[in-house]
Amino acid sequence: MDDMQLIAPLWTVQDVSEYLRVPVQTLYSWRQTGYGPPCRRVGKHLRYRPVDVAAWLDGLDDGVA
Repeated sequence: MDDMQLIAPLWTVQDVSEYLRVPVQTLYSWRQTGYGPPCRRVGKHLRYRPVDVAAWLDGLDDGVA
């Protein structure tokens, strides 16, 4: 198996929006305030590693006492 097949593809802002079920604009707003899952700029595009998005989501306090 080729090493590249073991690497998950990067997600677009639209992908993360659909995964988290939040509007794309919310992701852009979160990024400006330093909140939200970490992303990287690839050229002029924002890209997310799925593992980073999942880790960010797992780290959220769900507010349940």
